[in-house]
Amino acid sequence: MEELFSKVLQVNVRCRDCEERKANIRVIINLQLTTSPVHKRDLLVRLTDDLDPYFLFNLSISEEDFQSLKVQQGLLIDFASFPQKFIDLLNLCYSEQESENPRFLLHLSCQSSMLEGPANFSVVETNAFKHLNHLSLHLVQGSDKEIKDYLAVRLSSLKVEKQALETKLKKTEDDLSRQLSYAQQTLSEKSKELDKLRSEWTCQSSSLSNRHSQELQLEREKAVELQSRLQQQIEQLRQDLESSHKKSSQQLHSRVTELEASCRELTERKYKNESSIRDLKIKLVGAEEECQRSKQQVLSLRRENSTLGTEVHEKERLVNQLQMRVAVLDQEVKDKDQLMRRTKEVLEATQQQKESVEENAENKELQMKKFESTVKTLSEELIKANGIIKKLQGEVRGLVGKIKVKNTVTVSQEKLLQDTSEKLQNVEKDLQSAQQQVITKDEQVSKLKEQLELTVQKLNESSEVLKTNENVINWLNKQLNEKHLSRNPQPPQCVGNPSVLSTTPGLRAQFYPQTVKPVICPGKTVDVTPAEQRAVQPASRQIGDYPGLDSKYFERRDDSIPIYGLSSNLLHRDPGSCSLLS
Repeated sequence: MEELFSKVLQVNVRCRDCEERKANIRVIINLQLTTSPVHKRDLLVRLTDDLDPYFLFNLSISEEDFQSLKVQQGLLIDFASFPQKFIDLLNLCYSEQESENPRFLLHLSCQSSMLEGPANFSVVETNAFKHLNHLSLHLVQGSDKEIKDYLAVRLSSLKVEKQALETKLKKTEDDLSRQLSYAQQTLSEKSKELDKLRSEWTCQSSSLSNRHSQELQLEREKAVELQSRLQQQIEQLRQDLESSHKKSSQQLHSRVTELEASCRELTERKYKNESSIRDLKIKLVGAEEECQRSKQQVLSLRRENSTLGTEVHEKERLVNQLQMRVAVLDQEVKDKDQLMRRTKEVLEATQQQKESVEENAENKELQMKKFESTVKTLSEELIKANGIIKKLQGEVRGLVGKIKVKNTVTVSQEKLLQDTSEKLQNVEKDLQSAQQQVITKDEQVSKLKEQLELTVQKLNESSEVLKTNENVINWLNKQLNEKHLSRNPQPPQCVGNPSVLSTTPGLRAQFYPQTVKPVICPGKTVDVTPAEQRAVQPASRQIGDYPGLDSKYFERRDDSIPIYGLSSNLLHRDPGSCSLLS
């Protein structure tokens, strides 16, 4: 069976002795193909009401039926194109049902007063002159079995939708839990990286401070030893060292403040992310509670549905019993009506006899003296007839009272039927409200998903910002190295006094050497006299453009800590080359 059309349309309903009203009725058109024993096509038209489960009208149109319909209503199309043309007319009615003066209307007329039995479903076009009836179909009300089958199909479809919604809820819960676990893992990794950065920063700052204090102590001892010989040179060196030390300390302080600010920002971001994750956890717990409540409500609704189904079956049994009683009472009423008719015929015969007697009496008033005996006998017969008539009238009155009692019983039974139908409508409304609650839960779950995605995006953005900061720091360190190397060219045989950089993420330190000492290569000994040393020192101060520490602070020691950022080929050279100063 192929469904061609299914929409809720506005239909004008007309019943006998009732005013015309508008109702929203679902029109369903299906095409049924049957191959056994002969290949046939039947068009099924069904009218249902979503609010009234007992409202059901059906019509099956075969090719033979369509030929008679075509002749009766003067149609100009074949059976193959009839479904599409009929759907086009219904779509025109659907498109114009919102307007004030619609051109195409749908009418459902019934000869009974309660919309029962056969009904005519027609498509009417209105204009200023008249109403044109395009198509009129004779629909039949669905039987009890057809209504039960229709309600069973509706219940099965609702159950399938409910199961699909439950599976969808489970999937969303699993996805949310996975996303939460992934977010927690990323947060823990980021916190570990922050702790590593802090530990590295503290270690490097402590090593730099220790090295600086040792170097200051060595300088002071040398200054005391050379005070007698070179006071002026030492004072100049002291001033230079103090200025370079101030500059380097200022640079280190500025770098420390920058690092503290970045650490504060990172901690603030971490706290914000933790607070957002807590809020999301709280929302997730609330959503889970609401899901459990909705599941409990669904279970209670299922139980109510089962109890209501049993009640409906009991009511149907009662209705069948009452219908049997009504049929028996109808038969008794028919019998009583026959008795009444017979009594009426007897009364009419007596009245005719009475009239004939009166005529005879008027005609034979002159002969009263002769026929007094006959008149006396006739009067006695009339008295007897009057007694029989009175008895019959009493029996008729008793029958009328019994009929009134039966009418009251039937009215009470109709009230019971109306109560059961109202209960069924309430149950359907409860089912619709449960479906709406499930839809609202789906919307809340989708909102929670969006919030989780936003938090994950924020975490990714923060990690990207950290990576970009690290890349910028590395690039700046490389640029500073290149500038310093370009300004201080190295000798061809060995490298002396390179700028020392720390490329650790989030930390950077640099020393600018001022003087160039002769590089001692392994395996060679060079003798330098004190006069040559005094000649080299002012020259080295003229060559160094950047203030910094003396090159002896960069000599390689066994107990020194390696500085990060230098390439391995500079730190480890072969023994034939000169020793690198770190």
